[in-house]
Amino acid sequence: MKKIFLSFLLTIIFFTAFSQVSQLHGYIKTKEGKAVSEASIKLIGSTIATMTNAEGRYELRGVPYGKQLFEVSSVEVEKEQFATTINQPNQRFDISVNDKGVVGIEEVTVSRNTEKRDMEVGGFAVAVVETKEASLRNLTTNELLDRTVGVRVRQNGGEGSPIDYNLNGMSGSTIGLFLDGIEISTYGSSFNLNNIPPAMIERIEVYKGVLPAHLSGNYIGGAINVIMKKDASANNITASVSYGSFNTYRADVGGLYRNQKNGFTARVSGFFSHSDNDYEMWGKFSKYTLPGQRLQRYYRTKRANDKFETIGGRFEFGFTDVKWADQFFIGYNISDTYKEVPHGITMTKPYFGRFNEYQAHVLSLNYIKKDLFLPGLGLNVNAVHSMRSTYLQDTVSQPYNWDGTVIMAPPNQDGVSRPFPHVPGRGQQGEAVITDIDRTISNIRSNLSYDITKGHRVSFNHKFENSKRDDRDLLNPERSRWITNNEIMTNIFALNYESEWFDGRLRSNLFGKHSVVKTIQLAPQSEVNGVIDYARNTSTRDNQGFGGALSYQFIRDGFLLVSAEKAFVMPTDRHVFGEPEINLLPNPDILPEVSINYNLGARYQFSTNERHRVSLYGNAFWRNGRDKIIQQTRTDPVIEGRENQVEDIQVTQFVNLARTQSIGFEAEINYVFDNRLNAVVNFSKFNSLFKVETDERGNPHSLYDLQVPNEPFFTVNGNLQYRFDNVFQKKSILNMYYNTGYVAPFSTIWIESEWFTTPAQFSHDFGVSYGFPNRRLIVSLDGKNLFNAEVYDNFGVQKPGRAFYIKLNYTINNFNKS
Repeated sequence: MKKIFLSFLLTIIFFTAFSQVSQLHGYIKTKEGKAVSEASIKLIGSTIATMTNAEGRYELRGVPYGKQLFEVSSVEVEKEQFATTINQPNQRFDISVNDKGVVGIEEVTVSRNTEKRDMEVGGFAVAVVETKEASLRNLTTNELLDRTVGVRVRQNGGEGSPIDYNLNGMSGSTIGLFLDGIEISTYGSSFNLNNIPPAMIERIEVYKGVLPAHLSGNYIGGAINVIMKKDASANNITASVSYGSFNTYRADVGGLYRNQKNGFTARVSGFFSHSDNDYEMWGKFSKYTLPGQRLQRYYRTKRANDKFETIGGRFEFGFTDVKWADQFFIGYNISDTYKEVPHGITMTKPYFGRFNEYQAHVLSLNYIKKDLFLPGLGLNVNAVHSMRSTYLQDTVSQPYNWDGTVIMAPPNQDGVSRPFPHVPGRGQQGEAVITDIDRTISNIRSNLSYDITKGHRVSFNHKFENSKRDDRDLLNPERSRWITNNEIMTNIFALNYESEWFDGRLRSNLFGKHSVVKTIQLAPQSEVNGVIDYARNTSTRDNQGFGGALSYQFIRDGFLLVSAEKAFVMPTDRHVFGEPEINLLPNPDILPEVSINYNLGARYQFSTNERHRVSLYGNAFWRNGRDKIIQQTRTDPVIEGRENQVEDIQVTQFVNLARTQSIGFEAEINYVFDNRLNAVVNFSKFNSLFKVETDERGNPHSLYDLQVPNEPFFTVNGNLQYRFDNVFQKKSILNMYYNTGYVAPFSTIWIESEWFTTPAQFSHDFGVSYGFPNRRLIVSLDGKNLFNAEVYDNFGVQKPGRAFYIKLNYTINNFNKS
């Protein structure tokens, strides 16, 4: 290791003398001080170019020293050229341009290299979701993701229900969920993608399959990385409120302040959300138990005991754009959630009186510095320490129907039918439970990178995570000291090399990683004379992975994308120890998952003229996995009239499938007309098959070549947006939206059965937003599932039908700095 570090250090010193380039940054604004978003700035005579963000900020890397000429263009401003002399490794250059007036839509598709575009042509199978429009509407972050190509958000019911993400057939722990590069699980259940409003998010990066080195971890199916808003170009305070069906109301507020003189910056945001989730159910999995235990199928009733409420805040204080740091923030997150549990994994049995409470207190530190000590050397450190608690209570034993009535017992000898009595020691899901689970998680990610020369960069990444968990049984006071202690320690080292060849037309990204995971469990076994005897279980596993991504620009605006990887997924605490609050049983014998992934794709965009622009994307993938980790589902045969015996799944656990294979394809087409109409259609189709030919006795395996159940394997999404200018008022903007989604039928269990086949789902959403001339107030109205279609999700749980929401967005204060 010392030799590797010495070689790395000598390489840095050797190339320092040849790195006379600068990182140029600044803001592009109109003469009136208005930030210009999506403006293109290019170094004339080179391929160095970028786009401004929503606040008008840009950043150009690798700009040579000396007098340079830049060109700025946008549909909003006049095209102009500006000259400046570059003589500092980190230099600021603000630009003032002339405004054209009212022009095209705010989200303009441009052929130049935005950060979004740069990521999408970097070789990885990645989709970048921008949240600017979604933040103005009554859309959750998960709804936004669910419309992205190859992504399926699986949820056991309405808002606040347990969520699983499926990326082209890969799900569960194989998918990494990140918040600014840190695992989002660190922040606790009450601060997750379901609760974070899009207004707090800059963009969402969705990787399918191979991951870049800075997201190193035990993931093979891909990752979702949420980038929170950080830009400090303008002081502002914004707020929004919304109300809609099922007594759902949300509110969020955000504020940003930066002192121009000393760089002090404060970012504060908060959110609140509530929903009764009392939507109507009427599908095949909704039923009513009549006296004598007879079942009435397709029972129409309102969903009960599913209330959800969450509140949270994020507070960050630090400095931006100062000599010693590009960004330095110390932050604190607090969140609290209450969630009723309406049923188990399936809808077979309704629960009354079972609920969870979550709390999280999170401290964070973020440090970013480019050109640290010498040009081209960059350091990025994210450190998070989280203290989380989960409370679960389930002490009501009487069985209920969905309408809240107690199920009647069979008639007694006198022919009288009475409600089932209370049973001491029992709850809705089984034994009565009052438990408290405390988790303490420390997560540190660091990235040290060096630009060897133009187009060549090496980086070293390290992730350390220590997770401790204590489970307390509060229902039995005499066993209150019986605490099960679980601890998992993870160290992952990754080395990465990025390069550009042939004037940037060929890009490559090669990486390797080594991970070590240690698991310790202390489980109380007995107590004698006040002394508790613990059983200690310890295991240490390590593995290596490697891979790469390649992008080649074979024609103008046409890119070929290739990536491949061999990687492992080590079992996490939820796999090994379970999560009782979301009906997951432990499985201490679960094995690591290994997979070999290949992706081959292409992107191409063209313009017939200034009014017509088309973007095309396609990607084929092949995945060969061993010991695939999935949630267990039934393999029992279905006997007519006794379907309830198979569908009654209250709990589940993660298990291994010895061998699987997945082959599929995804594609998307995006058409923009006259900067007013934006139309997007995407689809994903794959087969995820069980590939074990013989069972343990050598006989042909009954499940061989069957589709892995409970995975929607064919989905289609379509979106339309059209903008009208000067409606009702001059300089106002009216946007209209339409979204449709299709999910093909899929089975929820291994055995083929019409009863356990989730039917085809076809839903339609419509929305409209109106921006007043001063842009301070925007009003939006959204109608979801307008035709009240039967829509199902994970394990056949029915989702909400027709719903309407209204939302107000208001910029309380917005003053641009000169």
